Amino acid sequence: MESTKPFERSGSVKGGDGFVTGTLASRVAEQLLDKIRADHLAAGARLPSEQAMARHFSVSRTVIREAIARLKVDGLLETRKGSGAFVRDPGSHRLTDKSDRSIEESIQSLLNLIEVRRVMEAEVAALAALRRTPAHLAEIDYALRHIEEAVAAGADGVEEDARLHLAIAAATGNPHWVRLMEVFAQPIRSAILVTRANEARRADFARQVRMEHQKIVEAIAAGDPPRARAAAAEHMAQAAQRVRAADLEFWRGDGGEFVRRLNGRERTDVELPL
Repeated sequence: MESTKPFERSGSVKGGDGFVTGTLASRVAEQLLDKIRADHLAAGARLPSEQAMARHFSVSRTVIREAIARLKVDGLLETRKGSGAFVRDPGSHRLTDKSDRSIEESIQSLLNLIEVRRVMEAEVAALAALRRTPAHLAEIDYALRHIEEAVAAGADGVEEDARLHLAIAAATGNPHWVRLMEVFAQPIRSAILVTRANEARRADFARQVRMEHQKIVEAIAAGDPPRARAAAAEHMAQAAQRVRAADLEFWRGDGGEFVRRLNGRERTDVELPL
């Protein structure tokens, strides 16, 4: 099924680029599933490339990735590195019980939080690049080094990761940014715990995170607000992509437990100041 021909009979879904939170991707996932069923694609059949499906549905490849990720969580697709997406036998994998549906909802809650962090941390990084002092840079470098030291010592690096982002907020010179970070401190720590647990399972993910942090810090040190903003936004966008790339086994194990905790804390821990 590497050809796009099986898709020629269905209508497209209009959309654009950007940080996807679910509605458009959900519609694409539903239409994709309808086509799989209508064309009687058997387990093991390969879907067209992301680029071909993006053209067919008139959406970005980001939307296609999210739609595929949703069907992966539902046990209907699997992805193979370098090969693409394949139809999976849903018989023993489809999410049908209450706890599995809760996992899917919690994954979306995690993506929602990452979306908020993307906006907030991009602006914080830009302001930090504009206003940082030598003392601020020393604190940021210290926090960055301690992430690597913690991970090398076998720790998860969650606290150290959170401290890096707080150090960047402090470098804005605006105490309200620090306060806003502190308001979201517990959900952010929970989100970092989930993403780091996922990233620790793959060496390429861990390398990506190190490089993304380094790019943010380098842009702040260079006093380049646009580059710092872009680096921080990209870090969050890639975090969302890594969440979507996690397999079903992760979400049914530690990942699912972490996001369920996060989902509960979203309702109880965050109290915005008036």
